[in-house]
Amino acid sequence: MDNETRRRKAVILAAGKDALDAEGRSMMLSRLGDRSVLECVLQNALEVAPAKDIAIVVGYRREDICSHLGAGYRYVIQESQLGTGHAALQASRDLADFDGDLLILYGDTPLFRPGSIRGLLNRHELKKAHLTLLTAVMEQPLPYGRIIRNADGRIMDIIENSEASPEIRQIRECNVGAYVVNAKVIFTALERLSPSPEDGDYRLTDCVHQLIRAGLRVESYRIYDPDEVQGINGVEDLARAEFILQKRLFRPRRQEERNLVTFGTGGWRAIIGEGFTMHNVRRLSQALANEITRQGGEERGVVIGYDRRFLSRQAAEASAEVFGGNNIQTVLLNEDAPTPLITYATAARRAAYGLVFTASHNPPEWNGLKVFQSDGALLLDEETQRIEAETNTLTPEDVIKLELDIALDSGIVQRGDFTNEYVDAVEKLIDLQTIRNAALKVIVDPMYGVGQLTLGTVLTEARCRVTFIHERHNPLFGGRSPAPNAEALRLLTSTMRDDSYDLGLAMDGDADRIAIVDELGEYIPVNDVLLLLYWYLHEVRGERGGVVRNLATTHLLDRLAHRLGEECYEMPVGFKHIVSSMVEHDALLGGESSGGLTIRGHILGKDGIFAAALIVEMRARTGKKISQLRSTVYELTGRLYDREETFPATPEMRIAVPRKLQDASCTHIGPYPVLRISHLDGTKLYLENDNWALLRFSGTEPVLRLVVEADTPEKASELMAWLKQFVEAQ
Repeated sequence: MDNETRRRKAVILAAGKDALDAEGRSMMLSRLGDRSVLECVLQNALEVAPAKDIAIVVGYRREDICSHLGAGYRYVIQESQLGTGHAALQASRDLADFDGDLLILYGDTPLFRPGSIRGLLNRHELKKAHLTLLTAVMEQPLPYGRIIRNADGRIMDIIENSEASPEIRQIRECNVGAYVVNAKVIFTALERLSPSPEDGDYRLTDCVHQLIRAGLRVESYRIYDPDEVQGINGVEDLARAEFILQKRLFRPRRQEERNLVTFGTGGWRAIIGEGFTMHNVRRLSQALANEITRQGGEERGVVIGYDRRFLSRQAAEASAEVFGGNNIQTVLLNEDAPTPLITYATAARRAAYGLVFTASHNPPEWNGLKVFQSDGALLLDEETQRIEAETNTLTPEDVIKLELDIALDSGIVQRGDFTNEYVDAVEKLIDLQTIRNAALKVIVDPMYGVGQLTLGTVLTEARCRVTFIHERHNPLFGGRSPAPNAEALRLLTSTMRDDSYDLGLAMDGDADRIAIVDELGEYIPVNDVLLLLYWYLHEVRGERGGVVRNLATTHLLDRLAHRLGEECYEMPVGFKHIVSSMVEHDALLGGESSGGLTIRGHILGKDGIFAAALIVEMRARTGKKISQLRSTVYELTGRLYDREETFPATPEMRIAVPRKLQDASCTHIGPYPVLRISHLDGTKLYLENDNWALLRFSGTEPVLRLVVEADTPEKASELMAWLKQFVEAQ
């Protein structure tokens, strides 16, 4: 038998008279996401067979269906709607010589996952079955046929819900409407079918009993997600299906399951072994190399660095092989390094791109890539969308690479070290002599990351007495996320109290974020760090200009800027937006409450090394302790109190929470009037006196963040309780 007759084909049953949607169309032609219900079914059929091998059985409204789908498919007409068995039999005329397997789907069941269809096919082959059907165990009673099994678990029959006794209806395993069956077997069985005495229809499910009586093998593949079972028989079903489809789009590992590269607010991040694989590293590098080649930037080349995470060095080397294979000049750093160092090197060399393999502050099981433009700023959304779209079309055969040893020998890839250049650039912006004169005692926690060498060099040259903790190489970061928050810095705070240090400093895993602990061992919120530095730059160093913050950062910056005769600019979360606004407005400082900041004249990216050095300079030049400096600034701004809570972001929450907010009356939060609402990034409600409440889903992690700021701690708690009502019922 030749390959033409052995391959799989598919039949879609779309001839029945279904309900109409609000616009008078067949429900099968209603929109579900970016395609119609029937097109969603077709997408699953295309997993099995090319378009020319898909037969679509049409009857009622057949002209509309044929016009909607267009040419390229085989349309089979069922003149009289006599049931699913009769509909499937109509395809036998076109498939008379076919002796392979058929996938049979209903046109109103669009939500089967591609993985479920592949599982059905795989089980059919491995069991050498004549027919394999898709089943699900449903907790709630549904009008589907019940699966009858014998004591050995073998399928004996399917009994339709309308014909089932009360005892049979207690069975929860249902036939959900997808089959793989040998074409000759099913068409022979269909020709022998008798009409149902109840309604005269010929039912496809009646073939199962016939095949079992003939001694043929009938198997099943079970699905476990009840959402897949949702059929479309009315407007309410369509609304539920839309919710399910949107929910899937936000499933945290969906991109990894489909092997897709997707950028967030801080670059590409994925779980190691799921989405972060060498295959995806090479595909993404090839897409970036293609863009460089199109722009004629081969000689400008790329700078590639990496942090201490598991597989970061190997990913950097794999990436260098791809750029070398594409004739692009490449500088590969010879050791792990901070992200701001690579940002600086990219801008200093005017490289086409700078790449850093890191997942920043994410947990240790994550890795990823940050990509910088030639000026050192992160790629903007339009650029990342274009790059990720191209990446996801590439196959292994599309990747061009040159083995690293050959690339190094030829010089297309060179090893590089920018540590001294970067340290010099930082020190030019810092008053080292003033720090030397202060003779400060400083303790630093780099959180097992890459910040020790560079910051240690700066502080040592400034004659600080420096102690490091958590400085050794540990790709698991001590079993926690390398994020410098109060909980993670308990050793730093306790050591501060015990050993009388002047200042405690911390950075995240790739050293682009900052945190500080004062002389009392108190963790200083980053919002206050931004206030202190902006006040210091403006009032002590005498520099002028506004300040840029993201919408989750304190409005005390607005108060301080206005008190100093300057402007404060609010941007979405993502440091690329902050630096873009800094350039536009020639702002003095840009920062975010998560710990990232930079100043005018330095790199267009977050820099924890520079920020730490600037804080030390502030402490030395003012001669005041951090607690005293906070009091000075509060006298100018007054106080606001913030609270933040984080929840795991389930796919359901990403749909339901915004809907609940949209449906709620948001004119007041309790007794407090809402002045305006912004959907710039999540939902932010602005109240009187710089009070606000924000609900947004993270762009780098599968979490929902609730943030509030209010006049008193009690009012902040009230605002938070109001926000949480939209989350806790999920």
